[in-house]
Amino acid sequence: MKKFKILIIFLLFFNLKSFADDNQTIYDKIDVFSEVLDKINKEYVDEFNQSDAMDAAINGVLQSLDPYSSYMSPKMFESMQTETSGKFGGLGIEVGMEAGVVKVISPIDNSPAYKAGVKAGDYIVKINNIQVQGKSLTEAVDLMRGPIGSDIEITIRRIGEKKSFIFKIKREIIEIKSVKAKYVEDEIGYLRLTSFNENSSEQIKDKIKEMNKNDSLKAYILDLRNNPGGLLSQAIKITDFFLNKGEIVSTKGRKSYENRKWFAKNGDITNGKALIVLINYGSASASEIVAGALKDHKRATIIGENSYGKGSVQSIIPLKNNGAIRLTVSKYYLPSGDSISEIGVRPDIEVAENSDDFRIDTDTDNQLKFAIKLITG
Repeated sequence: MKKFKILIIFLLFFNLKSFADDNQTIYDKIDVFSEVLDKINKEYVDEFNQSDAMDAAINGVLQSLDPYSSYMSPKMFESMQTETSGKFGGLGIEVGMEAGVVKVISPIDNSPAYKAGVKAGDYIVKINNIQVQGKSLTEAVDLMRGPIGSDIEITIRRIGEKKSFIFKIKREIIEIKSVKAKYVEDEIGYLRLTSFNENSSEQIKDKIKEMNKNDSLKAYILDLRNNPGGLLSQAIKITDFFLNKGEIVSTKGRKSYENRKWFAKNGDITNGKALIVLINYGSASASEIVAGALKDHKRATIIGENSYGKGSVQSIIPLKNNGAIRLTVSKYYLPSGDSISEIGVRPDIEVAENSDDFRIDTDTDNQLKFAIKLITG
């Protein structure tokens, strides 16, 4: 009876519309699922773990909705909470799923994966010679975890390349420092934002106020490349620093309370100085909100490559088993009314990376060099 109740709860996650085609009721599907589970338990060639199967089934339901919804077992949920503290062990990559394959959203600056040459948009096809296709995202992430200092080998496929790339990477403690700032040519304030965490906006504000004291300063470059996003509240605050008025972003969802709009308050803290925003395929979510809003208001010139296209909001919903689900609850819309989902933000001036040796904010960074030349003439 207990197992049957679990099955009912599980199957209620399904979208009932998907069953309309064959005129079967939800209860017919429950019977079929129960029968399949029983047959597997009795007939499958190897020993069968029903608990693992149920976890995989729940995750399958969520991942059928979109690439960002997923199930986290109690162990995975605990690991996620550790990671969001800002310091954790691993390779240093933000990943998602696409067509059953693990896709790199962006490598974290100066992480082991970044130093090895992993790029946004890469597909991870093998982990330690184990095929990734067919596994869930959580299973793939589990394979990438390991003791600090231990080695891992990942096989990458890259769009436009016929050969695969094999990277041997040593796992390290990953520390996320979200804001870096410096002067370029003494007249440009360069702000690099690598994530949107709880204090990113305060860090950006402090850096801008400090740089504003420089009488030679005439422009800012806001670098959002390889920034996979983070807190919506931080994206709104940071965008507001550069605007005097106007809509920043809106969200729309099934629930009325998910339909909201955010507007800029009066006061551009840069005093209207010229602004260039750098983006690439690793710029996602909150990064796209900032870049898209500043582009729509014609406040900034956007340079680089098309952004990732993750325009949705996920909520982490705890479960009674101490696990959780990550569920998409609404979508972002730019001031123009355009959705970011699967489209991203297109730069005003497209400048592609010019070599495989490309690294952000180094001598190989042709995108930053282009932005600097545009300002200095």
